[in-house]
Amino acid sequence: MKTVNALVIRNRLGEVLDELARTGEPVLVSKGREPRAVLVTVEDFRRRFVDKLAEEERLRLLEAIGAQGEERVGTHSSLEVLRSLRGYAK
Repeated sequence: MKTVNALVIRNRLGEVLDELARTGEPVLVSKGREPRAVLVTVEDFRRRFVDKLAEEERLRLLEAIGAQGEERVGTHSSLEVLRSLRGYAK
């Protein structure tokens, strides 16, 4: 991973972004001697963060939906109640 000083980023941002796009390798941004941030490509960001968060949320929602399907109204399942209301045979 390449390390670039914040001053270089300020003066040559276009060049740094072109190199990032060309190599796809993250760029560590430092201020003084301390690392402060990392520049990554949009694709890398999506793959590592956005898509992962969306998948975690999808799994959480599926689990919540599954738990809802297990609940019963009295002694009948919600499906049985719905079929009864619609007049379907059991």
